[in-house]
Amino acid sequence: METFESLVRAEFSPKNTFLNTASSGLLPARTVAALHEAVAIRAEGRPMDPLFEDVEAARASFARLASVPAGRVAAGPSVAAQTGLVAASLPSGAEVLTAEGDFTSVINPFHTRGDLKVRAVPLERLAESVRPGTALVAVSAAQSADGRITDLPALREAARAHGARTYVDFSQAAGWLPMDAGAYDFTVSTAFKWLLGPHGAAFLVVPEDFGDLIPLLAGWVAAESPWDSCYGPVTELAHSARRFDVSPALFTYAGLRHSLALIEELGVAAVHAHDLALADRFRAGLASLGHAPLPAPGSAIVSVPGLGERQGEVSRAGIEVSDRAGNLRASFHLYNTEADVDRLLDVLAG
Repeated sequence: METFESLVRAEFSPKNTFLNTASSGLLPARTVAALHEAVAIRAEGRPMDPLFEDVEAARASFARLASVPAGRVAAGPSVAAQTGLVAASLPSGAEVLTAEGDFTSVINPFHTRGDLKVRAVPLERLAESVRPGTALVAVSAAQSADGRITDLPALREAARAHGARTYVDFSQAAGWLPMDAGAYDFTVSTAFKWLLGPHGAAFLVVPEDFGDLIPLLAGWVAAESPWDSCYGPVTELAHSARRFDVSPALFTYAGLRHSLALIEELGVAAVHAHDLALADRFRAGLASLGHAPLPAPGSAIVSVPGLGERQGEVSRAGIEVSDRAGNLRASFHLYNTEADVDRLLDVLAG
C-alpha cells in the first residue's frame, strides 16, 4: 500500500532544494508524462477529443477540492482575467474593500475600472471595515508576500451583515489549506502554485445564480452546445459556470488534471499537516539563529525581514527561495522534507 511518503517520492525528483512553491510548484512525473502525450497528439495529428476531456476532468477535480459542484466552476487563463470579470459586473461608483499590499492580480482590475471606489485597509482590520454601502470585499486567503492567513469566517459574517459580496483568491492556499469555496460569493485560484499544474489556468467559482456576472469573454466554448456554436452569435449560453469559460490552453489542462488528481489522492488534510510541520520547524530554527519571521501563524509561507538580499547566496547554494520586498520568503510543500528545512537554516547560519 502506498503511503504519503512513497507516493510523493515517486512523483518528484528535484535537482535542488526547492522551497519556492509560493512562486510556482513542481510538476509531478504523471503531469510531465501527460504533457508529453498531449504534445504527441498535436504533433501526430491525432483527434484532440482527449484534450478537451482533460478540461472537464480538471474542472471536476478542482470542484471536489473546493467543495462545490462542478457546475459552479469556470475555467480561465489567470487570476487577473477572472478578477476583471468580477470587476466588470459592478455598477459605477460601487465600493470595493481590499487589503493593503494584496497581490496585484486580486485588486488591480478594480482600480483600472476608474469608476469604482476602491478602499484598502490593513488585513487584520478587513472584517471590521466592511460597512453599509460596501459592494464587494476582495482579498487573498493567504497573502503572497508574507503568508498571513485571512480570517475568512469573520469576513464572511461581516459581509453578510452589510449585504456585501465576497471575492477570495485561494491561489496561495488551494492545495494545502482546506477550502470551502461555496462559503463565499466568488473565489478564484490559479493552478501553477500549490496545485502543481502548468501555467495558464485559473478557476473561478461563482454562485448558483451567477452573481450578476456578465460573460464578457464568451466565445464558442461558453455555449451550452459548443460544437454547434462555432459560427455566428451564441444563441444559448451554458447553463452552468462554463458560460464564463474562455478557450482553454489545452496542454495546460492535459497536465493539470493529473496534478489535481495527485492532490486528491494525498488529501489536503495530510498535505496541510505536512506543510505546516515544516514551516514550524523553520520558524523554530530561525528563532535559534536570532531571526524573527513576519507573524503568519498556521501558514506554509514564512517571510523573514532583512534577509531578502541573501536570496542570491541561498540560490547559489542550491536552495530556491524568493526575495519579496526585502524579505526572504520560503514556502513548504508536500515534496519538501525536514532535511530541506535544515539545509536552508545551515546556509542562513553561515
